[in-house]
Amino acid sequence: MFENLAGIEERFEELQNLLASPEVSTSPARVRDYGRELRRLEPLVEAYRSLRKVEVGITESEELSRAESDQELCALARQELTELQARHQQLLQLLQLLLLPRDPDDEKNVLLEIRAGTGGEEAALFAADLFRMYSRFAESSGWKMEILSSHPSAAGGFKEVICAVEGNDVFSKLKHEAGVHRVQRVPETESQGRIHTSAITVAVLPEAEEVEVEISEKELRIDVYRSSGPGGQSVNTTDSAVRVTHLPSGLVVICQDEKSQHKNKSRALKVLRARLLEQKRHEQEEKERDQRKSMIRTGDRSEKIRTYNFPQNRVTDHRIGLTMHRLDAVLDGELDEIIAALQAHFQAEALKVVGAR
Repeated sequence: MFENLAGIEERFEELQNLLASPEVSTSPARVRDYGRELRRLEPLVEAYRSLRKVEVGITESEELSRAESDQELCALARQELTELQARHQQLLQLLQLLLLPRDPDDEKNVLLEIRAGTGGEEAALFAADLFRMYSRFAESSGWKMEILSSHPSAAGGFKEVICAVEGNDVFSKLKHEAGVHRVQRVPETESQGRIHTSAITVAVLPEAEEVEVEISEKELRIDVYRSSGPGGQSVNTTDSAVRVTHLPSGLVVICQDEKSQHKNKSRALKVLRARLLEQKRHEQEEKERDQRKSMIRTGDRSEKIRTYNFPQNRVTDHRIGLTMHRLDAVLDGELDEIIAALQAHFQAEALKVVGAR
């Protein structure tokens, strides 16, 4: 598995030189592509270089531990040797993880779709809470988050909200958020203090570039109409809302948040392209029968991946058995611990698959 590490290090150094060259620095597309590849290789190269240093240290400590003239020096060398061997094992495990086949979408931006499921208005209110949670997490991660489409509820929640999230390695961190999120709490409208259970679905779609999903104008039906719901002076006065129907698949996307018909159409096509790419991914996964799980979109409480229990201030991720009694902090965007645990779990599962081959 480690045979190509020297070649990877050479490629890393080549990329550093390319990014510093005048011909590349004037090309934003090449800077972006080379920068992505450099960031992907950097942890691998750092671990490989650390491994080589540790191996040199092990060789030196082994030689010193055999020196019979200085018993104190031998004892120190043996102690250092034990520590270096442990570090060597850690680095080998890290390299094994870093060399796992990488999801080609991990570096992509995403479309984050949050929808109210079972639970009526209470589900819509919690959809707004999840939107705020992901917004705070995006902000702390240095990402940019923009609402593409939203359907507010009467009480101030969201029946549906679709956002674009842009930044470094967005999909790799958010992809395990896809599924049904269950909330247990006493609604403000509940007079007898009974706990209600509601469900919200979250979908995380890697953003598709035009070269990945080609859409012909002949395959589209585009309808324009007047926007509805809260908005500025132009709402209900201009035909700015856009509904795009992809005829071959039957997929429909509606965008009406912008006052500009052109902007709404552009956003709708962006969402459509991501959904078509996701559809393509699922078809490919079924053909290859691989280990990856598809997203859950039904909104049924029984299909939950995570529960947010307000009376106990508890968050439980049911896929990995992780429970945290810091619900308030999690809803404030502190998702790093949960996301790291999920990434570690699915990496371990991938290692089992590799080891079984």
